[in-house]
Amino acid sequence: MNVVIETDRLLLRTFTEDDAPLLYELNLDPEVTRYTLDPMTDIDHARKVLVEVILPQYALYNHGRWAVHLKPGLEFIGWSGLKYIHERNETDLGYRLIKKFWGKGYATESAYSCVQYGFKKLNIRQIIGRALPGNVDSIRVLEKCGMRSVGEEYIDGLLHKTYQAINPAVHQ
Repeated sequence: MNVVIETDRLLLRTFTEDDAPLLYELNLDPEVTRYTLDPMTDIDHARKVLVEVILPQYALYNHGRWAVHLKPGLEFIGWSGLKYIHERNETDLGYRLIKKFWGKGYATESAYSCVQYGFKKLNIRQIIGRALPGNVDSIRVLEKCGMRSVGEEYIDGLLHKTYQAINPAVHQ
């Protein structure tokens, strides 16, 4: 297990191709993908997302979406992490948890640790977070991570609330 971040309650580690079943199961719940609009069709689709989207980020940018495990038993609860989006030249904060772990502060704990990792370890200047306007819980997580609203914009044809955090250690 390649642990990247450890918090009081969580371990965040790099995914492997063998994690396709975990990713698939997470995305089976329509409530989990209600605002992300990207359900997985089958285990092969989950594997393709890992191989083509998640794993390359580690090699290219030294960050990505990381598997989140609850200590001490290492139960998989979802993912959290950073993703560089080339088309917009930005680093995006994202998180997704299995529903039974919602409302316990894990999304905020993992997301905040990712922002701090991005700033302190990777020296990223700015991190962006987006959520559909109806996703109030996700918006609250972004705000708890210290992100500030910078308005609304259309991404992939849908209106999103956009938040940003600026690295205080990097001069603009």
